[in-house]
Amino acid sequence: MDRLVAAIDVGGTSIKAALVAEDLRVVHTHRTATRRVDGSVDVAQIVELIAALRAEAGAARVCGVGVAAPGIIDEEHGVARAAVNLGWRELPLRALLSEAAGMPVALGHDVRTGGLAEFTVGAATGVRNAMFMPIGTGIAAAVLVDGHRLDADGYAGEIGHVVVDPQGTVCGCGIRGCLETVASAAHIARRYAEAGDRPVTRAADVAQAVRAGEPAAVAVWERAVDGLATALTTAMTLLAPEIVAIGGGLAESGDTLLVPLRAALVGRTTFQRMPKIVRASLGDNAGCIGSAIMAWRAVG
Repeated sequence: MDRLVAAIDVGGTSIKAALVAEDLRVVHTHRTATRRVDGSVDVAQIVELIAALRAEAGAARVCGVGVAAPGIIDEEHGVARAAVNLGWRELPLRALLSEAAGMPVALGHDVRTGGLAEFTVGAATGVRNAMFMPIGTGIAAAVLVDGHRLDADGYAGEIGHVVVDPQGTVCGCGIRGCLETVASAAHIARRYAEAGDRPVTRAADVAQAVRAGEPAAVAVWERAVDGLATALTTAMTLLAPEIVAIGGGLAESGDTLLVPLRAALVGRTTFQRMPKIVRASLGDNAGCIGSAIMAWRAVG
């Protein structure tokens, strides 16, 4: 093992980093709190992480870097167009990091990068038409159609902003009734706390209450499942995935989510292809593994 790549998954609160071999075996991992300067994530911290990973590699040579980040990420040009949670706008991140590190750098959207991993070595391996949809604080999707990933200059995959309740809550994007206002982990916890008068902060607590049969939890959960089914029916009609891999924090609820979601989709399907609804297999490692795949492609 004489070559490795550095894989970095940038989040608003923490950054995950890894050294990854050519066979995509993770040989070292590191996690640190995200550092901000004047409200924006500090690019210098990413440069420092690359240097730290190089030192950790020892005799092996780190020959490339892959970075995943949330927001509108223009992967072709290596620019973070609008990463609101990170405080970045029109940031030429790939060029900045490549110049600082002196090696090829690939930049990708966090969800599409996680999707790349799931499509390559995860739950959707070998499938030509697939979706990876992590459900956490927000909701987005990576989409594979006829073996090609949809990017659209960084704008593709924002399924969390499909309107599922036109009379519903105003979303952070400014539109009323987006899927995120109904089915994101944060909103599920908030709605249950309001309806059940319990100070929960995690969707996992709501899932537990659903399994216990608490009426308030069941009502919130059913509404979330209905919203997910509405958005996925649109995706099925337009994109015809063979498999939908659900990731993120909400996927940890397992069959509490997947069984009713499958049933809801069956009830809405006429001519559409019914996809397999499964739990994503790579978990928290998807972003780093996808970043590593991008890095190895950049290295050539």
